[in-house]
Amino acid sequence: MAKPAVIVVGADKGGVGKTTVSRTVLDYFSANNVPTRAFDTESPRGTLKRFHPDITEIVDMTTTSDQMKIFDTLNSDVPSVTVIDVRAGLLSPALASLRDIGFLDAAKQGQITFAVFHILGPSIASLDEIAETANFMQGAKYFLVKNFINNTSFFEWDQATYNSYFHRIKDATEITIPKLNEMAYEQVEVASVPFLKFVANKGIHDQAENYSFVLRGYVRHWLANVWSEFDRIKLTDLVGSSKSGTRGGEK
Repeated sequence: MAKPAVIVVGADKGGVGKTTVSRTVLDYFSANNVPTRAFDTESPRGTLKRFHPDITEIVDMTTTSDQMKIFDTLNSDVPSVTVIDVRAGLLSPALASLRDIGFLDAAKQGQITFAVFHILGPSIASLDEIAETANFMQGAKYFLVKNFINNTSFFEWDQATYNSYFHRIKDATEITIPKLNEMAYEQVEVASVPFLKFVANKGIHDQAENYSFVLRGYVRHWLANVWSEFDRIKLTDLVGSSKSGTRGGEK
């Protein structure tokens, strides 16, 4: 049985596009035939579940019963990968909860693969989050994600200042999510489908759709760039799965 892998995607600051990153991760695993489940902690409404309803469950990560729902089931046969989309403001408290239940110790001992995708905003406040998060990162693979999907500009960062924060976490890895054409992004939002289905011209139940050829092209090109970043960090290797030669859903 594969060692369970948990990927936490989050930020303490809102509006940095973390759910968009979670959606690209789920699409990436789907295309590489990696069985995955997801938890959306934006209770009770949920955003991730709107795009990936079949594999996503909405939970309130601050409650013990929902923590049990996530972590007591990690050793089930399949799927071996769990993605947790942590709502704004909850990253540090969520990591503190993981420490308190012994999850971080289990990761440190190699019983669980644990990765954190920390989505950064453009402000120094976002860098302060790194210092906060660093306390929980022993035994975890830590990714700092610069997300340009929302036309974010990181002009407020002096490089020396950024480096002083970045190097606080040993083996931290940077990921860059490029900007997607705004009209294309909006059309995927309206369609309420995974990026992968939009590119394939399919609805949420795999029915044929008639999305714009141009906008599908923008999404296809953008998704390929995002996935090249995931290939670079060997994301499938990280979760203990070998990447197939031809990805499903690629056209």
